[in-house]
Amino acid sequence: CIVGRYANRIAGGCFRLENNTYNLALNSNGNHLHGGNHGFDKAVWKSTTEVFDDRVSLRLSRLSPDGEEGYPGNLYVTVVYTITANNELKIDYFAKADADTIVNLTHHSYFNLDGHSSGNICDHELLIYSDYFTEINKELIPTGQLCEVKGTPMDFNSTARIGDRLENTYEQLLHAGGFDHNWVLNRKEEGLNFAARLKGPASGRIMEVWTTEPGIQFYTGNFLDGTIVGKDGCAYKKHYGLCLETQHFPDSPNNTHFPSTKLLRGDIYDSTTVYKFIHS
Repeated sequence: CIVGRYANRIAGGCFRLENNTYNLALNSNGNHLHGGNHGFDKAVWKSTTEVFDDRVSLRLSRLSPDGEEGYPGNLYVTVVYTITANNELKIDYFAKADADTIVNLTHHSYFNLDGHSSGNICDHELLIYSDYFTEINKELIPTGQLCEVKGTPMDFNSTARIGDRLENTYEQLLHAGGFDHNWVLNRKEEGLNFAARLKGPASGRIMEVWTTEPGIQFYTGNFLDGTIVGKDGCAYKKHYGLCLETQHFPDSPNNTHFPSTKLLRGDIYDSTTVYKFIHS
C-alpha cells in the first residue's frame, strides 16, 4: 500500500507547525500511525498507464483534502510505479500543497523472497547500510535518541540471518516483539543511495533497495497473526513477511533535530525508491 500523509508514528497524534497545533486521528494506542483511520492506503486513486519500449508505468493521483485525518492544506499527490527492463520496481512520489503541511510517504509491501507460502522470513539474510537507528519506547515512539548499531543486534552492516536476531533479549527488540525500527541511512551523495540488500536463501532471489530518503523502517511482521489470508488460501502468520519502508524518521515533527518533513505551500515533495531484483 501507499502510506500517507505521514508514514509511521506521530506521538499523541499531535504536532505544531508555524505556531499552530494540529490534532490528528488516533489509531494506535493513543498515537497516530500511517496516516490515520483512513490513510492513503484506503483511498481510491485515479490511474493511468504508460507503456514504453523498456518500461511500463502506473501513474496514481489523488487530492487529499484540507483537514483529512487532521492534516492541514489540500495536498495534490502523484505516485508512479515503474517496472524497468532491469528487473526494478521504481516508485516516484510527488506532492504539492496549498498550505504549509507535513508529508512522509512510503511503500508498505511485505516481502518474502522465497515465495508467499514458504513460511517465515527467519532464514532471509539482510544488510542495512546504517550506523545508527532511532531508539523507541514501549509504545514504539522514538525517544529522540540516535543510537549506534555497533555491538547490538541492530547492526546489519554485515549480512546477517534475520532469525538469529529475532529472539535476542535486547530491550529494543522486546519493545517491538521483533524488528520495527527506523535505521538512519549512511547517505554519501545526493539522489539515489544504496540502503539495503535482502536475500531469500531457498530461492536465491536478492532484492536491493535504493532511495533518496534518509531512513528505512525494517519491520518483521510482528503483528501478523494468521487472520489475513492471501493467494491460494495461505494465512500470513507472524514473521511470514517483512517490510523495508524508505522514509523520513517517525515522529519527525516533534523532534526538530530529525530531518524535516515540512512541506511549505507551493514547494514540491519529490522522493524516489527503487527495489531491484537479482538472482544469485
